[in-house]
Amino acid sequence: MRALIVLLVFCLAVPALAQQPAKPQSDASVSGTPANVGPDYKIGPEDVLEISVWKEEGLKKEVLVRPDGGISFPLAGDMAAAGKTAYEVQQEITRRLEKFMAEPVVSVAVLKVASKIYVIGKVNKPGEYIAGRYVDVLQALTMAGGLTPFAAENDIKVLRKESGKDVVFPFRYSQVKAGRDLDQNIVLKGGDVVVVP
Repeated sequence: MRALIVLLVFCLAVPALAQQPAKPQSDASVSGTPANVGPDYKIGPEDVLEISVWKEEGLKKEVLVRPDGGISFPLAGDMAAAGKTAYEVQQEITRRLEKFMAEPVVSVAVLKVASKIYVIGKVNKPGEYIAGRYVDVLQALTMAGGLTPFAAENDIKVLRKESGKDVVFPFRYSQVKAGRDLDQNIVLKGGDVVVVP
């Protein structure tokens, strides 16, 4: 008899459990969940921002940072976002909205980090890497699996586009490894290419 009761309870419980909705995963790429970046994080192209104005339902929007680094927001118009922190973008939008409303309360959150750096040449794992936090040259080389035995460790270069021009930063691995000239171990920006000949 007990076995029959247990079986009956089990048969009734299974359909009820199956109808419960699955819990959403807590991931930075899920809409509405801020990415895990610090307040000093510089926004890059293809990052996704959530911008909202308190008590203004029509002024809540997810915004993709364009390849040129700009964004558009209602009433605030077009503005540069790349290279700025979320706080700096918030201040700029607030300043622009003050022309249309009294004391707007603006929030800006980074929902998704998409800035990428590239490591090519004689490394063990060449490719593209997400630069979601501050990544310097040495860290990028580590992410790429380190140098191969035939890499020219003192001829490494970082290529960067600035105002439409190519800028080259030399990097001598042996000096940094020895703790000398550490200022050449620069923090990389989205789009930088580390070339290991």
